Amino acid sequence: MTGGAGFTGSHTVERLVAEGSRVLVIDDGSHACGHTLPAEVELLEADAGSETAARALAGFRPEAVLHLGTKGGVEKARRDPAEHVRRSVASTVAFFHAASDAGARRIVTASSGGTIYGNPHRLPAGERFAPAPVSAYGAGKLTEEVYLGMLGRLRGVGVLALRYSNVYGPRQDGTGEAGLVAITCTRLVEGGQPTIHGDGLQTRDFVYVADVAAANVAALSSGRSGAVNVGTGRETSVREVVETLIRLSGSEVAPAFGPPRGSEVRRVCLDWARAAVWLGWSPATPVTDGLQLTLSYFCKRGRN
Repeated sequence: MTGGAGFTGSHTVERLVAEGSRVLVIDDGSHACGHTLPAEVELLEADAGSETAARALAGFRPEAVLHLGTKGGVEKARRDPAEHVRRSVASTVAFFHAASDAGARRIVTASSGGTIYGNPHRLPAGERFAPAPVSAYGAGKLTEEVYLGMLGRLRGVGVLALRYSNVYGPRQDGTGEAGLVAITCTRLVEGGQPTIHGDGLQTRDFVYVADVAAANVAALSSGRSGAVNVGTGRETSVREVVETLIRLSGSEVAPAFGPPRGSEVRRVCLDWARAAVWLGWSPATPVTDGLQLTLSYFCKRGRN
């Protein structure tokens, strides 16, 4: 697994180890969440697309691989799309080929349902919708999917792209420019003022990280190939999330409003019906429960 030392990856690693899997984590350390991985895990610090990673894969001989490693998010890709392609998309494509060369018969990758569909004409967005990204990040994720599909056809490998909605939960980085829930929790714990970009009425499909980890594990053993959404099918506005976290924290602070961000979709939520059939998966954590769990994590970490 790439990105296994990060936010979503660390939750997934724990599930795999608990089920008795032998796991090699390849992580360059750029998005490590600081959580200690189980002692059984083999950890290599390297870029997923590097020769070092390819050699490690060849020695490990994986049955299946899960690619969660990525470099930067929507805003970073918007500012320098060419660099995003060089650092993230090219690295991902190299990893796919190295995994296949190492004998993997199953390749699962993290894609982005929150950006690939762009501004769909109706919601929830399903996998049969034509991709129409309006951001460099979404275009990059779509490109990765195309390369992965080609590799599956060329080499007879089972390939699946998991189109995540907006993943949130414990261990997410709250100090960067992406991750609304984690950033808001961090500011509230530190006594600061949360910021909403734009009017806050833009909607997202917030899916809890433990549910995403369950989908990841199910995808590795599934026999399906193609693309599948991992979301809740529910729209929640940015303003609602921030105001809920303020209420749960007991704070009386009012959010600040900043300028809207470029390349941002207005509304999105994902139809997860295919995931129910292909993966036997469904979202289990209501948004309010997930926000409370996440805020509790950040509060506890802030006291330590």
